[in-house]
Amino acid sequence: MDRILTTHVGSLLRPEPLKADLIAQAGGDSYDDEAFQSRLRAEVADVVRSQVATGLDVVDDGEYGKLSWLTYIYNRVRGVEPRKIAYTRADMLALIPPGLADRIPRGPSGLDPVASGEIDLFKEMYRWVSFVAATDRHETAYSTGGDGVGWACTGPVSYDPAETASQLAVLRAAADAVGIEPGRVFVPAVSPVSLYYYVNEYYDSDEAFAYAMAEVLAQEYRMIVDAGFVLHVDDAVLWHKFATFRMSGGSEKDYAAWAVPRIEALNQALDGIPQERVRYHICSGSGHSTKVFDPALAEILPYVLRVNWGMLLFEQANVVHEHEWTVWQDAKLPEGRVLVPGVVTHHTHMVEHPELVAQRLVRLANLVGREHVMAGTDCGFAQSSYIARTDSWTQWAKLRSLVEGAQLASTRLWNRA
Repeated sequence: MDRILTTHVGSLLRPEPLKADLIAQAGGDSYDDEAFQSRLRAEVADVVRSQVATGLDVVDDGEYGKLSWLTYIYNRVRGVEPRKIAYTRADMLALIPPGLADRIPRGPSGLDPVASGEIDLFKEMYRWVSFVAATDRHETAYSTGGDGVGWACTGPVSYDPAETASQLAVLRAAADAVGIEPGRVFVPAVSPVSLYYYVNEYYDSDEAFAYAMAEVLAQEYRMIVDAGFVLHVDDAVLWHKFATFRMSGGSEKDYAAWAVPRIEALNQALDGIPQERVRYHICSGSGHSTKVFDPALAEILPYVLRVNWGMLLFEQANVVHEHEWTVWQDAKLPEGRVLVPGVVTHHTHMVEHPELVAQRLVRLANLVGREHVMAGTDCGFAQSSYIARTDSWTQWAKLRSLVEGAQLASTRLWNRA
């Protein structure tokens, strides 16, 4: 390889007609499935073509056929069922972890800044949109109240491959249409670590449930790889769960007792898949929040390095985590692994200058080697159909800047005239 390759985390803004159909599906409302499938094929073909035209080297389907990065799996697993949960304003505030108010600074009014700031100052963002909230158990609403949806495991879990097979066929047709080989296409899939939102009512322990789900997800992972694509494992929980333990008075030992078995379950699901075919994405939470309670990358890195990934995608472009590129001055990157730092972020509408992107890539490549670096994004631009972290123009402008910055970095790292 003689240049820095480019990619992104996976989710892109869904076109409005697709959003309407996906939301109708999730709500059990009527919609025209034949028209949806036709529209999905056309939109996936378009978004793959757009990514290639933008200059991205490794692309996906934008997760266009999924309601969200997490909840899509509900349609593919048997043994789980949804439950409606009514929430009030008091319930919203009760989601703040116990003991948090004693561990963080107070606002000018003396109120807990998370309760008063995150909910009151950002009402429009936190109103009911079926958003995955900061709770261990439920998909719910940050608002004055409303109905949320929780999911429970009520029987032995098993996997239905039909929806995955359809997704892969649509993506393969789109890739073939633009002449991009499957090895340059990735497919996001959820990590068993991230399924702690389920309430386990069947298995003897939550760990046993995690291993059972790992066996289920292993089938999806294998289907993706067997289709020739690169597996992209999304884990938005491993990092921020550290903060949950800390803010509720727990220790790192408590966190380790929770994390290590789930990491082992993930590795079980990855068993037999070559590392170079596995991308692992971690983030500390994608929301437009203060992020002042994020654990440092150095704190969770020992756990991340336990996972059998070939490429690691992580936050490095936002103002909370950009400084952490220096972690790699001391941390040893295992042989053959590749780092894919976020060099543009979804956390702001401002478009990063290509020169800044290049600087971010060059300084990291100087630490770990230019052959061990790709250019990526902090997280997705739309983790669910309901969410738009930026507008469409900004999304594509950021991706263009990512590509241009990677070209600048490549020129410098390979000493081109």
